[in-house]
Amino acid sequence: MHENDPSITAEQFAEHTSRIIDSVSSVIDGKPEAVRSALICLLAEGHLLIEDVPGVGKTMLARALAASVDATVRRIQFTPDLLPGDVTGVAVYDPVNREFEFKRGAIFAHIVIADEINRASPKTQSSLLEAMEEQQVTVDGATHHLPEPFLVVATQNPLEMEGTYPLPEAQRDRFMMRISMGYPDAAAETLMLRQREISNPLSAITPVTDAASVRQLIAWARRVHVAESLEEYAVSLAQATRMDPSLHLGASPRATLQLVRAAKVAAALDGRDFIVPDDLADLVIPVFAHRLLAARGVHRAGAQPVEAALRQIISRVPVPFAGARV
Repeated sequence: MHENDPSITAEQFAEHTSRIIDSVSSVIDGKPEAVRSALICLLAEGHLLIEDVPGVGKTMLARALAASVDATVRRIQFTPDLLPGDVTGVAVYDPVNREFEFKRGAIFAHIVIADEINRASPKTQSSLLEAMEEQQVTVDGATHHLPEPFLVVATQNPLEMEGTYPLPEAQRDRFMMRISMGYPDAAAETLMLRQREISNPLSAITPVTDAASVRQLIAWARRVHVAESLEEYAVSLAQATRMDPSLHLGASPRATLQLVRAAKVAAALDGRDFIVPDDLADLVIPVFAHRLLAARGVHRAGAQPVEAALRQIISRVPVPFAGARV
């Protein structure tokens, strides 16, 4: 591998990431892709949206990742009466000093678990926009920076469930990836019954890394090489979503950038310091799908028209061949 951050080696990157994956997997049985996606978002400086029915382990995954990193963690339970100030913080008048003092909200942490994010009003959901994009919050004209690394892991219930609000397009676009947990298989569910009767597996997790080490892992992954032909491939995939007649809203430039960032981490997790076309193609659906909107009437063609359109796009966009210019 080429020389990256001098404070970490390729072997140390593999060692640290393996420990994180093993730690989270000890709680989340039979969901290796979900665990990998959470780690990709952390190391690619993105945010993760987990959408599924209640009770399948969405919050458990977020809490297991948080428990595996020795960093500040806050959990916000989103409810209809949650206010934006509860998230970002508020200025409180101090009668002794006769001045306003900023009281930090729950967003001030390395890892923020936004539980059932779509149960809060759109106004409260929007309080996350600046934090997720610029890693800061502005209250009463004063800017307050958030710690590094900073990761929002949000869970949401399907829209057809009671008491849910749709996430605005701007909010969805700030999540690097959206995944679903799905139901566990019979063996994993049986094992869960045996283990959870004895103790809470989260209580057995101890941190396997810290915030400083995560920053080094991020710096390593950031330097993974992306050939010019693969940059063009990523752009072609995004542009194809904007021209597809079955899609009303295509991928944003932010989506293209986050696709490449996620692919770089995926390559690093596979022990490479360069990405290959499959790194991009494998991540198109989790990175793009939640940002897109199907054209009116297309839903009649299938239950998941956006995913179907993306599969068609992946199959028809030319893949760079070996030896293309770098």
